[in-house]
Amino acid sequence: MTENMSRVERGQRNTNNNQRPSKPKKNNNNNNKNNSKFKRIAKYTILGLIILFVVGGLTGAGLFAYYASSAPKVTNSALVGTSQTKFLDRDGNVFYSTGSKRESARQSEIPKEMRMAIVSIEDRRFYKHHGVDPRRILGAAFANVTGSSLGLQGGSTLTQQLIKLTVFSTKSSDQTLKRKAQEAWLALKLEKQYSKNQILTLYMNKVYMGNGVYGMKTAADYYFNKSLSDLTVPQMAFLAGLPQSPSGYDPYDNPKGATDRRNEVLTAMANNKVISQAEAKEYRNTPITDGLAKEHASLDTEDKANKVDDAYITSVRNKLTDLGYDLNKDGLVVQTNLNPKVQQRAYDVANTNDYVQWTDDMMQVGLTVTDPNNGQVIAQIGGRKQSTLQGTNRATNTNRSSGSTAKPLVDYGPAVENLDWSTNHSLNDSPYVYPGSNTPVYDADRQYMGNITMRKALALSRNIPAIKTLQEVGYDNSSKFLNGLGIPIKSDELVASSAIGIDVSSEQEAAAFAAFDNGGTYYKPQYISKITDQSGAVKEFDDSGKKAMKGSTAFMLTSMMKSVITDSYAKIINTSDYAQAGKTGVTAYDDSLNMPDGSASDSWFTGYTKQAAISVWTGYDQPNEEGHSLAAGEQQFTPLRVYKAIMDYIMSDANADGSDWEMPNSVKSTTINGTKEYSVVGADTSAEKVISQPVRRSSSSSRSSVQPSSSSSVPASSSSVPASSSESSSEESESSSSVSSSEPSESSTSSSESTPEESSGNGTPPSDSESDGNEQPSSSVSQ
Repeated sequence: MTENMSRVERGQRNTNNNQRPSKPKKNNNNNNKNNSKFKRIAKYTILGLIILFVVGGLTGAGLFAYYASSAPKVTNSALVGTSQTKFLDRDGNVFYSTGSKRESARQSEIPKEMRMAIVSIEDRRFYKHHGVDPRRILGAAFANVTGSSLGLQGGSTLTQQLIKLTVFSTKSSDQTLKRKAQEAWLALKLEKQYSKNQILTLYMNKVYMGNGVYGMKTAADYYFNKSLSDLTVPQMAFLAGLPQSPSGYDPYDNPKGATDRRNEVLTAMANNKVISQAEAKEYRNTPITDGLAKEHASLDTEDKANKVDDAYITSVRNKLTDLGYDLNKDGLVVQTNLNPKVQQRAYDVANTNDYVQWTDDMMQVGLTVTDPNNGQVIAQIGGRKQSTLQGTNRATNTNRSSGSTAKPLVDYGPAVENLDWSTNHSLNDSPYVYPGSNTPVYDADRQYMGNITMRKALALSRNIPAIKTLQEVGYDNSSKFLNGLGIPIKSDELVASSAIGIDVSSEQEAAAFAAFDNGGTYYKPQYISKITDQSGAVKEFDDSGKKAMKGSTAFMLTSMMKSVITDSYAKIINTSDYAQAGKTGVTAYDDSLNMPDGSASDSWFTGYTKQAAISVWTGYDQPNEEGHSLAAGEQQFTPLRVYKAIMDYIMSDANADGSDWEMPNSVKSTTINGTKEYSVVGADTSAEKVISQPVRRSSSSSRSSVQPSSSSSVPASSSSVPASSSESSSEESESSSSVSSSEPSESSTSSSESTPEESSGNGTPPSDSESDGNEQPSSSVSQ
C-alpha cells in the first residue's frame, strides 16, 4: 500500500511539473475591471449619442419650426407673376424692367415630352416626392463629389426652385440655413395647394430663358418662331436645359455649350424612359442651329423710350451686380434717385440742337448730375445719337484726360488743405522744366506772367504754377486728397504732369467737386435708395458721407473757382440768377500728330451750385482720326453750353437753392484791390509769400523770350483775357490782355493740356520729348 501511494504521489508530482504556472489571482481581477470599464464607456457613449441625436433632432426641428414661422407668404399672384426686376425713379414710377413681355402658357398647351424633358433633367422624382426630396439631396451630395450627375447636382426640387423664383433672391449672401428651411417649408405647403402639373406650368412660365426672355412659351417663339406644341424633341430638350445657365448655353454666343447641355437633357430623357436610347442618339446628332431663329422682333429693353435713361440704367445694373443680385431672376423692385425731368432735359440737350449746336452726330458726350448734399445721382448721359442700348457709358469711363479740371483736385486743394495757403498766395509763372528732365513746360501762349496769385493761376489755368504747386504739396498729400474724393490714384502713379491732367470720369468729378460745394464732405455716387426683394425684405442705401477736407479748404477753393467763371472764357455761362463755381479743362494734341492748330481731343467743364453738381465731357471716340478734333472756339465751349442748359433748368425750380456760399469761422478775409482774398484762421503765414498789392512790371518782363511755334498744338483764341481784379494795375492788365488763350479766351490755359502726359489715356501717342514719368521734384522749384 505504501508502495502504491508513492506511485500516486509521484504521478501527481509529475503532473504538477508539466502544468504551466498560473497567473497570480491579482491579474485576473484587473482584467475583469478593465472589461467592466470598457463596457461602461461604450454604454455611456452610445447613450450620449442617442441623447445627442434626440436633442439635435429636437433642436433642429425646433429651429426649423422657428424659421418656418417667419417664412414669407406665397400668393397666387406672386406665383403667376414674373421674376423681372423693375427700376423706379424718385417719384415711384417704373422706367425700366428686365426682359420682354412674357406670354404665359396654359397647361393644355404644354406637350407631355416638354414636361418630361424638364422633369428628367431637373427633378426626376418630381411626381413622387411632396416638395422636398431627401433622396435627391443625398444623391446630389454624392453627385457633387463624384461629378457624375447628368445635371442633377442641385438638391432643390422643381417645387423649391419655383419658391426661389417667387419669393427669394439668388444673392449668395441670402443662401442661409434660415432661407433653406423656409424654402423647404414653403415647398411642402405649395404641394398641398397645387397639383404637380400646375406647379410645373408655373415654373415654366416664370423661369428666365436668356436674352431678356421669360417663360418657355415666349422662349419657343424667340428661339424657334414656334409654339410649344410645334417644337421638335431636340428643341424641347434645348429649352429644358437652358434655365440652368441662360447666358452660358446661349445658342448664338456659345453653340458648343448649348449643344452639350441639350445632349445632356436628351440622355437624361432616355435614362428616364421618355425617349429610347436610339432616339436619343439620333437627336444628339441634330445641329443646335436646326430651326434656330436668325432675327428677332424688338424687345422692351430695346424700346426707344429706354434710350433716354440708358446710361442711368447701365449704372444701376452694374451696382446691383456688384451687390450680388441676379437681375433676371431675383424680381427686385429698385427705388433709384433718378430725377426723370432732369434726365429728360439732359437727353434733349445731348440729342437735339435746341440747346447746343453739336458739330456732328459723331461728337460724343458723357455727363453726370449729382445732388451735392447727399451724393445722389439724379441724371446721367453716357452718349448721344446711340443706335444700341447698354453699351459704352462715357459718363463712367475713366480713359480720357481731365485737362485742367484736375488742378483743384491734384494741386490747389491739397495746397490749401495741407500747407494752409491763402488764395492770394504768390506763385511764379516763369520758365520751367519738368522735374528730372530737360523738357520745358509751356502754356498755350508760350509766355509767362511772373508772380501771380493762386486765385489767378487757377482762374486763368496757368500750367507752370500748377506743376510747381504739386511739387511743393508732394505726391503723398495729393494722392491722399484725391483718394478722399473717390479718385483712387496712388502716390507712385502721380507724375509732374498729373498736375494738369489725370484720367477720370464725369461721375468721379461730379462727386469730387460736390465736396467743395457742400463744405468738405465726400459722398460716394448713389444711384439706389432702396431695394425690395420678392420676399418683401427691404434694404436701404444712405451714404452718410466722410470728411474729405476742412471747411476752410472747401470754401477757399469754391471762391477761387467762382473766379474761373468771372475771369476766364467760362464767363459765357456767368449769370446773376444763382451763385456757381467750376473749372474748365481742355486736352490738346501732341505736336507730332499734326492735328489742326489749337485743336483738342477732350473738352470739360465741371461746375456746381448749392443745388447740383454737373460734370460734362465732350469729344470723339476716336480722337486721332481726321475730322475728330475739337476746333478752338465754339467746339471747345460745348461742355459749358451743355452745363448751362441743364443747370438753368435745375435752378428754374422754385425750391432750388441759388444762394452764395457763406464764409466759415475757420476763414478770414482781406480785400485787396477790390477782390476778397481768404486765408485760414490760425495758420502760420509768417513765411508765406502773398500778393497784397498790384504787381508792377514792364510788359517785356512778363513775356517769354520763347516765341510760339507755328505748329503749336495748343488751343488758341483771338479773344483777350481779362486781368484778375485783384491785380488790376494798368501795366499788368496790358500784359495779361496781350496773352493768347489756351482754353479759348482763357490766358494760356490749354498749354497745360498740350503737355505730353496729359494726352495719355485718350489714345494720343506720347511726345518724343516726353519725360519717362518718373520725374523727381526739383530742388529749385520757386515759391
